[in-house]
Amino acid sequence: MSDVLHGIENGVSWITLNRPEAMNAVTWDQRERIIALLAEASADPDVRAVVVTATGRGFCAGADLRGAPAVSETVPGDVTRTIRRGAQRFVGAVLDCEKPVIAAVNGTAAGIGAHLAFACDLVLAAESARFIEVFVRRGLVADGGGAYLLPRLIGPQRAKELLFFGDAVGAAEAKELGLVNRVVPAEDLAKTAREWAERLAQGPTRALALTKQLVNASLDVDRSTAFAAEAAAQELNMATRDAREGVASFVERREARYEGR
Repeated sequence: MSDVLHGIENGVSWITLNRPEAMNAVTWDQRERIIALLAEASADPDVRAVVVTATGRGFCAGADLRGAPAVSETVPGDVTRTIRRGAQRFVGAVLDCEKPVIAAVNGTAAGIGAHLAFACDLVLAAESARFIEVFVRRGLVADGGGAYLLPRLIGPQRAKELLFFGDAVGAAEAKELGLVNRVVPAEDLAKTAREWAERLAQGPTRALALTKQLVNASLDVDRSTAFAAEAAAQELNMATRDAREGVASFVERREARYEGR
């Protein structure tokens, strides 16, 4: 059985971590497979949304380095390189995916597993889900984008509280903080993720991709740069079939039929 299950249904790429016996702690091989699947989703016009989820009781318990390539000797720079090519590249693949990505968090999301969820565009959580910034418990700096993602989602003060203490945050509290869009009973998680993803998959895919890029960049640039990027994005978008269809459907007073092109 594969450690990463994958299938495409109704325009949705389903990526499922499948090591339930290890609470889906992500291995080097799994990470590389997920990065590749996200790149494929970006390039495939028939994929118009992505769902990342997991089997068993855990969403992702962090990094499992046992499958990483062996290193015979460590020299200065190795840790930096490992993080850049590993955890940061993993999280970056979600942020850079050109299709909307939904996290369907079925259980514990710890360390890089939490950051995998937070990097997604929308986060659904089962009532049993927990989020843990586990790094501080191991005497480590939060890597994999934690200090980048959290302040943007919940502000610096609350981000520091989570990163400094490493306490588990339940699904309801995570929603209250702004880390989660919606909390649902565990038995409804897959159904809700499917409904959301298929709704996105019926939308104007290129417009969603451009909107994602604008929002992700918005906190890193000044107003004039953001406004220029917005205008340029709309210029690009207006060349798509979906934009023409959207305008035509409005004029003709009918439901738009988007093709993702």
